[in-house]
Amino acid sequence: MVNLARPSLRRRLLLHLSVPLLLVLALGAVGGMAIARHVGNVVHDRWLLDSAMTLAAQVKAQDGHVALALPPAAIEVLEWDRVDRIYWQASSTRQGTLLRNAALPAPPRAPALNQPRYYDATVNGTSVRVVALEQAAPGGVDDTVRILVAETMQKREHMAGKLLAQWAPLQIAVLLLAGAFIWLAVTRNLRKVDSIAASLGTYDADSLVPIADTDRMPVEIEPLTTAINRLILKLSEEQALQKRFISNAAHQLRTPLATLQVQTQRVLREHDPVKHNDALGDVDRAVGRLHHVTQQLLTLMRSEREGEKHLRHVPVDLAALARHAVERWADSALAKNIDLGYEGPDQGVMLAGEPHLLGELLGNLIDNAIRYTPVGGTVTLALAEHPLRLTVEDDGPGIPAHERALVLERFYRGSNSDVAGGCGLGLPIAREIAARHGAKLRIEAGAQGRGTRVVVEMITV
Repeated sequence: MVNLARPSLRRRLLLHLSVPLLLVLALGAVGGMAIARHVGNVVHDRWLLDSAMTLAAQVKAQDGHVALALPPAAIEVLEWDRVDRIYWQASSTRQGTLLRNAALPAPPRAPALNQPRYYDATVNGTSVRVVALEQAAPGGVDDTVRILVAETMQKREHMAGKLLAQWAPLQIAVLLLAGAFIWLAVTRNLRKVDSIAASLGTYDADSLVPIADTDRMPVEIEPLTTAINRLILKLSEEQALQKRFISNAAHQLRTPLATLQVQTQRVLREHDPVKHNDALGDVDRAVGRLHHVTQQLLTLMRSEREGEKHLRHVPVDLAALARHAVERWADSALAKNIDLGYEGPDQGVMLAGEPHLLGELLGNLIDNAIRYTPVGGTVTLALAEHPLRLTVEDDGPGIPAHERALVLERFYRGSNSDVAGGCGLGLPIAREIAARHGAKLRIEAGAQGRGTRVVVEMITV
């Protein structure tokens, strides 16, 4: 059952089409009746004028005066009518009333000679139609003769009613026929919407394939299907992002979790205090690795999501951010007796970007350098303004030239990966964040061909 309380496009279209149609038909009926009444008036007015001219022709001149003498038979013919009453009156300007059967009201304005004037009036409380005809007196008599002939309105009203009785069924038939055509047209053209709804009702949420054949759909529906396809595309990208994250997480967390489980079982088995403490140290390292991998995965997920939604760029002081990153990783550097330093301005190097992601970029580059630099080595974060460039350089074993492109791919672990125990996400995350800010990341050999230098060329505000 259709819920009439809910909005309906079909009902709204029918309403918006039916109301103007009813108004047009009503105006047509009123206009048709007005035309029919006018035609009827013209016919009856013509009869009134013929009677008035016949009566005027009977006015004669006698001894310098005008006179009207009608035999009873002529009067009977003039007044005969099966439906209406006929009133007439003849008068002259000099002599007044010549002959009449009723006193008729004068016309509102005096008619011109030989020009009939029609008007409505009342005789004995009954509405009548009157024609006034004014002519010069015959026989050269200096006088003017006015003839008034009036007729009651019964025939006219009867004709109007008869026309209305014949006109109304035709109008109703036209209305019903037009309503049927409108209903069929609206229903037929809304089937496209029903077909889209049906296809969406059986839509496979796992496939997320856009609606096909949008080019053959009506122009009015195209914005709807385009918006639905954009939504499907966004859902597809979101689904792919989630699947990629789940796959990455499953791939990277499996080994740390297995290691953590083994080390925990070892702790539970060891009763020797020294071996027990060694096992606890292994558990701590396993937890640290698990924390690092989880943090990298979350950072990767955030960079991808922010990229999909477009970054909200705000002014960022890159110099202050770089100094803060060095301070944050100072403890990790001290733990390996690594000289971690910063070269560049203290503040005032402005960049349009997302502060958290830029901090993650710096942190990943510094963390990666510390992990791959041997004990007692050096890691330097440098910031240059013209052009704006970030450089993280270490004196570690370096990355072979043939692996520099590969280490920028996710989860690729180079030939020296066992040294640092990384997860293959640090440099890919840094490149991802750099790309989101319109920057380019490249890997070079360090000074004198030793170590690794990672260069990020940024874009200023």
